[in-house]
Amino acid sequence: MKFTETRSCLKSASALLHCVLALAAASGTILSAQQSPAAPDPQSLPSAPEAQPARPATESDDDLNKEEHQRLLGVLPTFNVVIGGVAPPLTPKQKFSLFFHSVTDPAQFVVVGLDAGIEQAQDSYPAYHYGFTGYLKRYAASYADTFDGNFFGNAVLPSLLHQDPRYFRLGHGSFSHRLGYALASTVRSKGDNGHWQFATSNIAGNLIGGAIANAYYPQENRGLGLTFERGFIVTAEGSIGGVLDEFYPDAIAYLKRHHHK
Repeated sequence: MKFTETRSCLKSASALLHCVLALAAASGTILSAQQSPAAPDPQSLPSAPEAQPARPATESDDDLNKEEHQRLLGVLPTFNVVIGGVAPPLTPKQKFSLFFHSVTDPAQFVVVGLDAGIEQAQDSYPAYHYGFTGYLKRYAASYADTFDGNFFGNAVLPSLLHQDPRYFRLGHGSFSHRLGYALASTVRSKGDNGHWQFATSNIAGNLIGGAIANAYYPQENRGLGLTFERGFIVTAEGSIGGVLDEFYPDAIAYLKRHHHK
């Protein structure tokens, strides 16, 4: 990946983050204005979702089934988000099921198609050339990136290392606290034992995906340095995804109230 492409990617991610923060801040302002004068004691609110007692497997399956139907704006899948902040741990089978539903969702193929189209318009990976064949090569590479990263980061490694690949939404507290919590989600994950851990599965999964990409990207877009570069970019994008997962329910609630006024 060229430096200009990397800079473009990070600038796009930064712009998206600014939009999310602006919307979330507006939402937070409205929500705080509508609260009753008697605010709850901050000490009564947990700083992060705590582990819950183990529940029956059937109940865990029900939770997973609900998560696999969650969508942002009714379109984009948010299958890896625990809205309530607490949920029983997933079995390896459930982790692979969640991965499979994520990478085979129709919206995922549309997103990959848009990404390939942008790359072609920007002449990313010139060795792929233009035209329909060039678009197919970019599409295949983009989908392979998504598949590999999710396969290792959300299924294989979480199963082996006993880590949960989902985002546990906090949903309360100050804006700055929730923002920090969301940004840290890409380097911190909840273990199957309910305790927070360094997100080894996520970081290593991103790096493995970047390494595998050396097999199908053009020769000039391969190498150890580019492997770490791709892994860093995906990890940074994960932080932005955490911010979206944390604040979009607030933003949607605000927009609904504003629409009905």
